[in-house]
Amino acid sequence: MRLPAVAGQFYPGNGAELEHQLDDMLHPEKEIPILGAVVPHAGYIYSGQVAAEVYSRLPKAETYVIIGPNHHGLGSPVALSRESWRTPLGVVEPDLVLADMLAGSIIDHDETAHLHEHSIEVQLPFLQKRFQGFKILPISMGLQDEQTAIEVGQELSLAVRKLNRRCIIIASSDFTHYEPQETARKVDAKLLEAILNMDVPELYSRVYRYNATACGYGPIAVTITAAAALGAKAGKLLAYATSGDVSGDYSQVVGYAAIAFS
Repeated sequence: MRLPAVAGQFYPGNGAELEHQLDDMLHPEKEIPILGAVVPHAGYIYSGQVAAEVYSRLPKAETYVIIGPNHHGLGSPVALSRESWRTPLGVVEPDLVLADMLAGSIIDHDETAHLHEHSIEVQLPFLQKRFQGFKILPISMGLQDEQTAIEVGQELSLAVRKLNRRCIIIASSDFTHYEPQETARKVDAKLLEAILNMDVPELYSRVYRYNATACGYGPIAVTITAAAALGAKAGKLLAYATSGDVSGDYSQVVGYAAIAFS
């Protein structure tokens, strides 16, 4: 059992309080045929409203593959979890069949990579509030180069197609970190253009060209690659904001985006 690492920090540790906060953020409306998505992973007070723009439109799937950056550097470079994950809202079970289909690929099984990582954990309460009976496949990426990301995306889409199970791929990533608001918005706009065009080589080119500090460009590239292979044609920006829009401090902000691929 993978126990919560950031409950009470990034989101409420009390189940009733957490449900109340999610009710305030989620506004389920007409679903869109999302095959992949990008959501932020900061504390709910800062990025929850942006993430909720995806989760409010997300359709029900049998499995949600959630890919996040490895902020702690522990474990294998690309690592999936086979554990059940607990949050204050209950337990979510892993898709062990999909995990088994990825055995022997570039994606290792290593629980160490997930022990302290918040980028995947903070997504689960949104899914738990919206749906029941789903499974997850958490994948942590410490290695985020272009070749690795494309290979992970290809392996993932191949396994999903073979399994013939409805899966949605979710990339967990914040965008620019600790830059002035104007700088963050300019750099993030450059990355978002490549992401919405589902152009992985151009995304990497711009990450390097603009010294971008988006923490999950690898998971985003995986999601673009897998979603495209599963039939997605374009990305749509559902929301963008920065921490400064919440705190009022625009001197050092973090950028957040909600994107749907369909």
